[in-house]
Amino acid sequence: MDGFDRVSMVEKLKHTDEWDVLVVGGGATGLGVAVDAATRGFKILLAEQEDFAKGTSSRSTKLVHGGVRYLAQGNISLVREALKERGLLLKNAPHLTRNMVFVIPCYSWFRGFFYAFGLKLYDWLSGRLSLGQSKMISRKSVLKRLPVVEKKSLKCGVIYHDGAFDDARLAINLAQTAVDNGAVVLNYFKVVSLRKNEKRGLSGATIEDRESGRRYEVKARVIVNATGVFADNILQLDNPEAKSIIRPSQGVHLVLDKSFLQSDNAIMIPHTDDGRVLFAIPWHEHVLIGTTDTPLSSHSLEPRALDSEIDFILKNAGTYLARQPKKSDVMCVFAGLRPLAATDDNNEKTKEISRRHKIIFSDSGLVSVFGGKWTTYRKMAEDTLDKIMKRRMLPTRHCITMDLKIHGYQNPQSADEFSTYGSDEFSLKKLMDKNPEQAKSLINGIHLNEAQVIWAIRNEMARTVEDILARRTRILFFDARAAIEAAPEVAEIMRKNLNYDESWKQSQITSFTELAKGYLIADGLS
Repeated sequence: MDGFDRVSMVEKLKHTDEWDVLVVGGGATGLGVAVDAATRGFKILLAEQEDFAKGTSSRSTKLVHGGVRYLAQGNISLVREALKERGLLLKNAPHLTRNMVFVIPCYSWFRGFFYAFGLKLYDWLSGRLSLGQSKMISRKSVLKRLPVVEKKSLKCGVIYHDGAFDDARLAINLAQTAVDNGAVVLNYFKVVSLRKNEKRGLSGATIEDRESGRRYEVKARVIVNATGVFADNILQLDNPEAKSIIRPSQGVHLVLDKSFLQSDNAIMIPHTDDGRVLFAIPWHEHVLIGTTDTPLSSHSLEPRALDSEIDFILKNAGTYLARQPKKSDVMCVFAGLRPLAATDDNNEKTKEISRRHKIIFSDSGLVSVFGGKWTTYRKMAEDTLDKIMKRRMLPTRHCITMDLKIHGYQNPQSADEFSTYGSDEFSLKKLMDKNPEQAKSLINGIHLNEAQVIWAIRNEMARTVEDILARRTRILFFDARAAIEAAPEVAEIMRKNLNYDESWKQSQITSFTELAKGYLIADGLS
């Protein structure tokens, strides 16, 4: 990899006169576009105003899936497309993905047959990229797979296969993949204005380094707006009269101790109070439960769960678990916003709005990509570049990402705490072998050491304590208290390696601690 550190990226920015594509946004969509465009041989610059995957793209349900519930809505083509992309992602990033068995506990025989029939269609749609066949299983088999499931009235179960992954780690590896193919990607760079030529077409942008305050004028043939729930902001930067398109929907997740599941299998809860499905998934030696679908009228970088959403998850999960989870059991709560593209029907429920992505071309030439989901990020990027080339905004070049190995590609030998680093695991462990003191855990019971922090700074463009604890490692997302405890140690390591002063360190500890408190439930602090 050619220098995935911020200093080298900024140097390349300074010495490049013009870009083929400026991608605005460093989440799943923007990173996918950067990878696709770079591998087609275009000169790519990506600017993210915060950290990569800071928003929605680090707050998913951690599933690479076709979308079982979309079958019920009759959206066959979306399911087929997503199942194909699921298979490709598991093939191209095996270090970050895994084939997971989901169990649907059934408390009536009719429901068992009904789900088994529907999932046969799911199997069929996945074709040669199938992860395994679904089937009905006995009550005894359900209890063997899920020893903590509610036993009363349990009749049988249905199992099926889907993918699971680590979203923020995939985002970092996609950024690295783009760089491996010649792109320049920058976090903490904000697009502050768009530049136009005499024909009112876009010709570039002014971007600001939020660390130094320095501004850069960049020329670009094409600008792609991939900013998720903030897409309207860029549309209105291009045209102040532009109508709002994004209709955000909030999804909340709770994280519990692994004792609530005690299984490598996940649970799919097929019936909730609002007609959605709910998942309980083993994740980083914990249990992740979600999600909700709550329409919002506004958006933010740090959305917060509503009490009603927390109660909804606890209540519906509790009907399927022998041990009812309480607020005091929640180790972390986090919320993400889905950037759904609004339709003409203002009464349409967000859970019924299609998750299919949309690509819009403004009069100025601005290309905006909305909607979609992590599973289909690659297809979204391919469609975006193909449409750009169809309009002759760029020369025609073929997409090669179907078989592109993601940075870190490696079939993991074991699922240890370093396996998500993929092929970089060897270099990380070499760093630890060279400095054994750096291999010691920073806090008891959590897999985090000094070498990982140093690695993230030098090789993964981490700039803040939050970058380390939320996205380079996932500690904030599965144990917010542990993350708060680790913050001072992480801040000190970063201060030394980034040559910052004591005031920077204290500011980082204070700001991260305040942020992390928002991942705790007040009632659960006792």
